[in-house]
Amino acid sequence: MKPILVLCLVLMGNQVLSQSFLELDTLKAPEIMSNLYSKKIADDSLQTSYVIWIKKTVLEHYHEAHTENIYVLEGKAEMMINGVKQKVKKGDYLNIPKGTRHAVTRVISRKPLKVISIQSPQFDGTDRILVPYPHCDF
Repeated sequence: MKPILVLCLVLMGNQVLSQSFLELDTLKAPEIMSNLYSKKIADDSLQTSYVIWIKKTVLEHYHEAHTENIYVLEGKAEMMINGVKQKVKKGDYLNIPKGTRHAVTRVISRKPLKVISIQSPQFDGTDRILVPYPHCDF
């Protein structure tokens, strides 16, 4: 009986140690940053997770092979999702399936927009296809 108990404790201990814990409110962007700063917080074959801070905008783009899940931690912004304008704020959650055009068109809070972005499957940064602006003749 004792060997089984010891084995259970070892296995449970490994499960606890294999998890990660972050206090997201303590994560800060650098004092001096350009428009966007991202910090990878988790990564495996099934997903890549980031905390992202946005001062102004994110150009319209889509992902051919990835679903993106976004949770707003701080700030407010206007987004465009498949041509539909949407305001987002702290506490909002967005599921953006692969192929969905999306952009942050304007941050409307004093503080940068701070989000968790979870890309699935694993994301190496190459599956970000910018949507070209329509050609204009002036």
